[in-house]
Amino acid sequence: MSRWPITGVGAVASVGADPAQIFDNLCQGRGGLHSLRGFNRDWYNADLLYEVDDRPAPGTDVAGRATALLTTAVGQALDDAGLPPDLRGVPVLIGTGLRELRSLELWWRDGQDFDAGRMHFGTALRERFGADDTTTISNACSASLYSLALGVDLLEFQGADTVVVAGVDVITESMFGLSDRLQLDPPDALRPFDRDRKGTVMGEGAAAIVLRREADGGGHGWVRGVGVNCDAYHATAPDAGGIALAIKDAHSRAGVKPEDVELVMVHGTGTPLNDAAEATALREVYGDHLGRPVMTGIKSMTGHTSGASGVLSLIVALRAMREHRVPPITGLDHPAEETEGFRMVRGTAERADVSLAQIDAFGFGGINAVAVVEAAR
Repeated sequence: MSRWPITGVGAVASVGADPAQIFDNLCQGRGGLHSLRGFNRDWYNADLLYEVDDRPAPGTDVAGRATALLTTAVGQALDDAGLPPDLRGVPVLIGTGLRELRSLELWWRDGQDFDAGRMHFGTALRERFGADDTTTISNACSASLYSLALGVDLLEFQGADTVVVAGVDVITESMFGLSDRLQLDPPDALRPFDRDRKGTVMGEGAAAIVLRREADGGGHGWVRGVGVNCDAYHATAPDAGGIALAIKDAHSRAGVKPEDVELVMVHGTGTPLNDAAEATALREVYGDHLGRPVMTGIKSMTGHTSGASGVLSLIVALRAMREHRVPPITGLDHPAEETEGFRMVRGTAERADVSLAQIDAFGFGGINAVAVVEAAR
């Protein structure tokens, strides 16, 4: 089976300004939940989000924040890979849920300057890095892992020697307002797989990795395989069967069996239906080996970063395998019945020697994506 080396990583989230800081804060159980920074608190029931603190002043908002986070993460990844900030001829694949919709809101309502050409991230990537081959995949919460699947295909079929795979999203007021109207009793925290979970809380962030066709030592690790599907079961409700098929596909492409996997980075949105469907799928796939892999997730501390969430979880998995330390799911005080037999990390970080990890990302409409990555040796 082929495997593709990850030579550089970069990330920004509410819990940190780079991958090392993000991972350390996650292991310490430090989350980024905070009172609203960019929206008028008087208009909403909810008052908590996982926002990146990069606005010029409280209560203000500026256009172009998603692009700024993305270019920061890509720049970190290139520097980490030892590459110059020159992406001419290098495919850049970006997964996102909403692109620069927040900037469009600020232009329409507040009259802020914003050029329509900047809705596409390629404009800023070309200006900063000379990127001339940019593809944006707007594919809900699995977008960045869908981008990873395309990146792996480009390497495998010799369409490129190097690719950059990224994901980014910031919270838009239209999306926040919609969720606020649906959650009349808004959650005070995101509690994945807890029996008292009340729903998801949105977050912001960007993550990027550099993939090469060949690299000595594998850098941060290897992508072994990515499985994707769209079961189209329901516009919003997940289907455990479709999720299970995506996991099995990822395992097959990676050439591994369930008993080989030692770490699972769960999607874990903290919503009753999503958590239950993911748990059912994991139980189906892992069967008698359910208690073998360590399981954790990061959304309890980062919020649901939508299109960025898959690659952000992948970077955390790579760091966990490198440092033999797995961050916990915070707020998991009363595990739901469907998680019986799961080996979940709760409360505090856990020491674990793991070398093969599965990363889950599932979106509205049954857009499922699962990646398998291997530790560097």
